[in-house]
Amino acid sequence: MRTDFDVIVLGGGPGGIGAAIGAARAGAEVLLVERYGFLGGGATAMLVNPLMKFHAGDRQIVQGVLQDVIERLQDMNAYGTEKGPHSYDTEAFKIACEQLCLEAGVQLLYHAFLADVQLNGDRIDSVRIATKDGLKTLTAKQFIDSTGDGDLAYLAGAPTEKGREQDGLSQPMTLCFRMADVDIGRMPTRAEMTEQYVRAKEKGDIDCPRENILFFHIPQPNVIHFNQTRVIRHDAVDPESVTKAEIEARRQAWEIAQWLVATIPGFEKAYLQQMAPQIGVRESRRVLGQYYYTADDLSGVRKFDDVIACGCYQIDIHNPDGEGTVLKQVPEGEWYDIPYGAIVPRKPANLLIGGRSLSADHEAHSAVRVIPIVFAIGQAAGVAAAQCVQKGIMPKEADVPAVQLELLKQGATLGDYQPQELMP
Repeated sequence: MRTDFDVIVLGGGPGGIGAAIGAARAGAEVLLVERYGFLGGGATAMLVNPLMKFHAGDRQIVQGVLQDVIERLQDMNAYGTEKGPHSYDTEAFKIACEQLCLEAGVQLLYHAFLADVQLNGDRIDSVRIATKDGLKTLTAKQFIDSTGDGDLAYLAGAPTEKGREQDGLSQPMTLCFRMADVDIGRMPTRAEMTEQYVRAKEKGDIDCPRENILFFHIPQPNVIHFNQTRVIRHDAVDPESVTKAEIEARRQAWEIAQWLVATIPGFEKAYLQQMAPQIGVRESRRVLGQYYYTADDLSGVRKFDDVIACGCYQIDIHNPDGEGTVLKQVPEGEWYDIPYGAIVPRKPANLLIGGRSLSADHEAHSAVRVIPIVFAIGQAAGVAAAQCVQKGIMPKEADVPAVQLELLKQGATLGDYQPQELMP
């Protein structure tokens, strides 16, 4: 088993996929370590679907590796339906991402869980991973944390924060589930279904702190995807707390599924086809970086000279303490830039953040956490890591214009940014 690489990426979700492919395409030897036996993270293990908004008006503002995945899914006849244009087949998503990683030259290591980090001064020297063959030590010049929860950064002593400012509570977790054999033509609308759901809660038939019904159409015929359960006041990075959250989420999913079958037209013959392999986590650790990205930056659609990704998804905060969801839209046709400084931790020196645990406040994080943006953040971290290896420097010293140029060459979108080399 090879144990030394230019770049090691921890976590095979959308951020890790983007990071590994971005680094490999930029010329680095890359290992991608994933705790499950498949890639996809939030898109597969958490069963999140569909892709949230990544078009500002008619302009697609996230491309790069995300677009490569979409095109591969389209080739597999596994992307989009009339009622769900940005939905995807979860099993095809696993295969598409795996193929793209292997084609880029990424080495994959499945069923491997981060266990420990060894530091040498201000740098990560190695990581220890737990495998079926015991603990293994892996070394690299640069490391990327794409765990989503900031696990690598936390174990390496990087400063982190969690939750909202007033009480430290994070957004609630949700276990997505799917109902099959639904007579979709007879289904009520979301609003009509929500009316019945609210009445059921008032009667005590359902115990779930979500205020409405949220379902989506996906490519499988006669299957409806529910992003419905809400588990509040639990911590996704506390082992005991997240265990309790998983148990509570399955209780809610089963209760709601039985209510759908007993109550809602079109669900009379339906059944609970699938629950996600793990509970979906919206928010956990955020790693404090060279720049702290704020809600004012996002709402003001601020543009940055060191832009490495763009987004247009709204501030979307599910109440950490009960019912209610706060939505603050981005102006139509506009987007916000995400700066390079937000993915460079204050320490250790040879670490980059390739996922939703970037340096941001609670409100801004609620927007930039979604799959398309995380793909873009990850790809930027991968390109930056590869260039740091090649130049023998640390991420804080990166040549950001060179990173931006490579991202553009890889098909990424950086809003209105145009490097001098490409200007007329």
